[in-house]
Amino acid sequence: MSNRRAPSRAAAADVDAPGKRPFDIDQVLARVREAVRPFPKAAMFALADDGYASVFEQLVACIISIRTLDEVTIPAVKRLFAVARAPGAMAELTPVEIERLIAPSTFADVKARQIHAIARRTRDDLGGVLPCSYDVLTGFHGVGPKCANLVLGVACGERRISVDVHVHRITNRWGYVATRTPEATTAALEDRLPHAYWVEINQLLVPFGKHVCTDARPRCSACAVLEFCRQVGVGDHR
Repeated sequence: MSNRRAPSRAAAADVDAPGKRPFDIDQVLARVREAVRPFPKAAMFALADDGYASVFEQLVACIISIRTLDEVTIPAVKRLFAVARAPGAMAELTPVEIERLIAPSTFADVKARQIHAIARRTRDDLGGVLPCSYDVLTGFHGVGPKCANLVLGVACGERRISVDVHVHRITNRWGYVATRTPEATTAALEDRLPHAYWVEINQLLVPFGKHVCTDARPRCSACAVLEFCRQVGVGDHR
């Protein structure tokens, strides 16, 4: 299962560590998969399971989710789509109406204008259907690589890695990569992560990062992959 090219520099997981097992991404992700089973799915995947799986629906949901808890994102997305789900219907709403529906999502006013602009362009210039195109998605104001890759992975079945704060933090904490920015983490994971996990890593590490490998005081004593994890940068933990 090797699509890997040689990493540009060794990560901590490639170096022997006292008391740690050699890092095996297959075993680690299998354990994480079991560890997150009791927790709610990440918002984008949960919404796809509920039938909101088109490119347009996933993109709108991702925009709403930015800097917003999943517990707020999912109801906000469903309120909006209950009123207008297709690009044409969404374009008929005003940004103020969209803002009212997606509140209390953070920066709801800004997101409402972005969603309205995307809906209008999709209706007027793209025949009412948002394509599976990275260039088209990132051509919209406010849509970056994280959202574009996640949409293409979930809605289009493309092999894409979406790196959010959880994926960036955890893969560096494991020592699987050694990077400073999400953009660098994306490149490093593309370099060494088996293709089979490209979409799933976001699906797994979002709930894992919320409930186990948290930013502050991670639950290391209860972590299923502690024996593999290099605990890079971990100070106080539970």
